[in-house]
Amino acid sequence: MTSRSRHPGDESAVSPVLAESTGQAVPGTVSAEPLRSEPPARPRALVLSAGLVAAGAVALAVGALMPVVRGGSPGFAAGPLLVVLALAPAVAVVYAVVTGRPGLTAGLVLGLTALAPGRLLLDLQLLADGSLAARPELFLADRLLTLPPAGPGLWPLVAGHLLTFAAGAFAAGTARDEAELAGELDGRRRWRLLGPMLGVAGGIGLLLAPLGSGNAYLLAKNAFEGPTVAMAGYLLLAALLPLTVLVAVSSPSAAVGKGGFAGAALAALAVGVPQVVAGLVVDRLSVAPGSVLVTVAGLLLLGLTFTRFDVEEAGEAVTGDLAGEARLPGLFWWRLATGGLALLAAAAAVAGVLTPVLTANGPAPVPETPARWLLLGAAAVLAIPALFVFVPRLSPFARGVVAATWAGVVLAGAGVLSAALSVTEDKAVDPALFGVDLPLPSPDKVGYSAGPGVTWTFIALALAAVAALAAVITGVVERDVTDDAAMDAAMDTGLDGSRANGNLLTPVVAAAVLAIAAFGTPVFIAPGYTAPGLWSDFGAASWGLLGALAVVLGLYALVVRSRPIAAAAALAGAALVLGLRAAELPLVGAEYDDASAGIGFWLALGAAAVSLVAAGTAVVGSRRSE
Repeated sequence: MTSRSRHPGDESAVSPVLAESTGQAVPGTVSAEPLRSEPPARPRALVLSAGLVAAGAVALAVGALMPVVRGGSPGFAAGPLLVVLALAPAVAVVYAVVTGRPGLTAGLVLGLTALAPGRLLLDLQLLADGSLAARPELFLADRLLTLPPAGPGLWPLVAGHLLTFAAGAFAAGTARDEAELAGELDGRRRWRLLGPMLGVAGGIGLLLAPLGSGNAYLLAKNAFEGPTVAMAGYLLLAALLPLTVLVAVSSPSAAVGKGGFAGAALAALAVGVPQVVAGLVVDRLSVAPGSVLVTVAGLLLLGLTFTRFDVEEAGEAVTGDLAGEARLPGLFWWRLATGGLALLAAAAAVAGVLTPVLTANGPAPVPETPARWLLLGAAAVLAIPALFVFVPRLSPFARGVVAATWAGVVLAGAGVLSAALSVTEDKAVDPALFGVDLPLPSPDKVGYSAGPGVTWTFIALALAAVAALAAVITGVVERDVTDDAAMDAAMDTGLDGSRANGNLLTPVVAAAVLAIAAFGTPVFIAPGYTAPGLWSDFGAASWGLLGALAVVLGLYALVVRSRPIAAAAALAGAALVLGLRAAELPLVGAEYDDASAGIGFWLALGAAAVSLVAAGTAVVGSRRSE
């Protein structure tokens, strides 16, 4: 029996003496640390990795103390704070190396490495156009500037991020070795299951405006409204933060998982904390929910690294009744969280429909947003299965549907936000509101501002994403439950097989091809209307198309490896999302004169029908195999 195939709970498989002589970890220990018999190549790689992180931290500290824009200065004395935030991760990595904890070291480095590209793009905005960067800890303009030149401090910042990113290449091998030595993931993940939810919360915070600004020279906007380079950085950070935490959770090595949590948390704090402090101490700036959310998520993630990651780590016995787990959120609470969050997301979406998306800055009619009716349909598609999550017998299936239909809120919400952005991006602004005396470019111009409907729509997007993650975690908990009474509902349906019907591959592939075409072609055509697309006319609404398509394709990829009930739920959810895509014709197209069905309408209906056929095949095939 090898270390890869041995179950981590099988303590009789390896004796302590044999484990020490072969360099294997003793089951029940904190992590699978290589012992002195390990070849010296890996420790040298870790030392090199730690050295790169330390060099990168010094470069970041030096860059923070120098001007990043020529002739400019920060909005407050942020140097000491930025130095601490830059050096803290390096201190943690060096400490882990010195104390002989390779798994923890590798996890820390990889967590820092994952977020380094996004942080690099945020700093490169200072090179592209520093006047548009909302970075008061590094630069705050006191006059109108056009493309201010980069200062000497920017280049150490860039070098620091590059060195941190390079360090990950030398730590990846150790993380892989640690995972192999640890064996299979035991499944009893304890509080670390909350990590991905915190990662999503932090990602949402990164997409919100980092500051509230009453300063005419600093226009704090959310990620989608901001400058291009900064937008790319925030989007990358928002995607990689939860992904990094999710990878850390899935690592069989508790040490690597803890290090991944700590590295991602420290990187997130380096982004969020300076914005919070700037909002507190800089005149005419205020703290915004976005940076607070990032900071709180980072602190809680850091706190999770000090909790027990698995049962074996504490030397507790693994029994059939999950002894030692009673204090943790059980299946009931995870189902409650999934259904509750989904219903809250649907309610926020309805509020986004019923409240004005735009408000006029003067006496002018306010245009309506046709996409609001699609958002109402998305709320219904999410809320209906969410209600059945609370019914124990139907909860496994309904939970799987919720894990798919949240993408409908993304699809419709992006359309609403896109319409609002297209109207408000050129709005007139009165500089007197910001305490400066500047002439208006067009005194008779009346612009529009984002109304409460935009806020509610953004809240709906955030809650839907968290509800989806809660649904995924609920599925993990459902699989981990061994109490027969808790799984009676799933057993009675006859869908408790280990794998879905093998005949699903053909319809699933066909549905995937149709789905790609359905999201890439217009659902309706109308005179004077240009539909957002994936291959051309890519705009803000296209991100919704791309996100919904990614969710649908991800579900199709998982179906062939899922249990029948999970496969059927995923396919049914994908069909609902595709049906919502087709519903753009009656819900949105009705707002345009002479609108008619486009090819995307028929493709979406076809993909939805094939998905439903595949869902029926998964159910029927599993019952025939009994």
